[in-house]
Amino acid sequence: MSDVTELIIAIQDGNESAADELLPLVYDELRRLARARLAAEANGQTLQPTELVHEAYLRLIGATQTADWNGRAHFFGAAAEAMRRILVDRARRRKSQKRGGDRKQVSFSEDEIASPTENDDRLIELDTALAQFESYDPQKANYVKLRYFAGLTNAEASKAIGVSASTGDRYWVFARAWLQKTIMQMTK
Repeated sequence: MSDVTELIIAIQDGNESAADELLPLVYDELRRLARARLAAEANGQTLQPTELVHEAYLRLIGATQTADWNGRAHFFGAAAEAMRRILVDRARRRKSQKRGGDRKQVSFSEDEIASPTENDDRLIELDTALAQFESYDPQKANYVKLRYFAGLTNAEASKAIGVSASTGDRYWVFARAWLQKTIMQMTK
């Protein structure tokens, strides 16, 4: 059993100091995942990988009373889900009318015109479609979260959910087609 798994079990058993010991062990990997996820975000993104990791970690550790992690892979899956929710919540806040979400951000550079609102719309549409997909096929939806939101490779995501890499490839092809079809139907 790895140190991470042992600390996760200790946290679930109520050992508060285990949470302090866990962060240094998982920090670099969580930061790598956050950096990969934020690289795909809009140009106007102000959230830094460090902030995303800390907020996700606080949500995870704060939810230990209800969380029942089955080891390292499940913990990182939960971290990917927490990052996804944070990014979607931020996109919704930016888009809301109260905060001027109907206005487009315009860059002063002639070479590049950034429009984060369009990316926010796509992220919200993806989140809605992914929620539908999760009720249709939870395992494939979890695979998508690990690939898209956690930035894992096919091999890493496949291993995390306990399937072969070739099965992971099939999951990815199917999920992308399903999500694309659903998003297209939503935008009609």
